[in-house]
Amino acid sequence: MNVLLVEDNPVLGDAVCDHVSANGHDVEWCQTLADATAAADRGDHALVLLDLRLPDGNGLSLLRRLRSRSNDVPIIILTAHDQVSDRIEGFSCGATDYLVKPFGLSDLDNRMHAVCSKHRGNCPKT
Repeated sequence: MNVLLVEDNPVLGDAVCDHVSANGHDVEWCQTLADATAAADRGDHALVLLDLRLPDGNGLSLLRRLRSRSNDVPIIILTAHDQVSDRIEGFSCGATDYLVKPFGLSDLDNRMHAVCSKHRGNCPKT
């Protein structure tokens, strides 16, 4: 499965990238909204892991952009924004799931598996 990881924190991004790759997935890691937008516009990702606080903007703008183009790729928001209102906004913009930092990598695996299972009708191997 081809995964787009949008995360500006190098420690977390490296850990998630390594973990997802170790589970047999291809990962394209972007650290800015501009790079993530360019990557997402290619439309070749089966899943997006999206941070909201990026150095050049809010990840929700990418989420809105994808949904406005009828791109139904599953998107899991990975963020420190833990308020109920933040979750509501994320889901209102079209997020498939929402995971609050800090999170365990096994929790991420479970979310990825569940989201892709519902979206594609099959489960990626983790």
